[in-house]
Amino acid sequence: MPNEKTIIWMGSSRKDLRAMSADVQDAIGFVLGLVQQGKFHKSIKPLTGLPGVQEIRADVDSDTYRAVYAVNLGDAIYLLHVFQKKSKRGSETPKPDMDVIRSRLKRAKELASEQS
Repeated sequence: MPNEKTIIWMGSSRKDLRAMSADVQDAIGFVLGLVQQGKFHKSIKPLTGLPGVQEIRADVDSDTYRAVYAVNLGDAIYLLHVFQKKSKRGSETPKPDMDVIRSRLKRAKELASEQS
């Protein structure tokens, strides 16, 4: 596809996605493909507290999964974290996952600045 953005997988995000069921991989992969083409999907929401960071929400077999990425860093999509949301208390992202996201976002910003 012309002008399709590259995905840069941060940390263990690719391995984590591959460890999930095929249905989860398909759901997240489909939306990531749209993101690469600059398109939107209803499962994409901004991640509260981190401007420029989005999350893909996938509900598969009554479980909830998230793929968190940053797009405003040059010409690439930085896939920061993929995880199964286990907390049943609202939609808030658990603190350990937020810590991973913040750490990988910091590294993604460093990589993006090295590219420019």
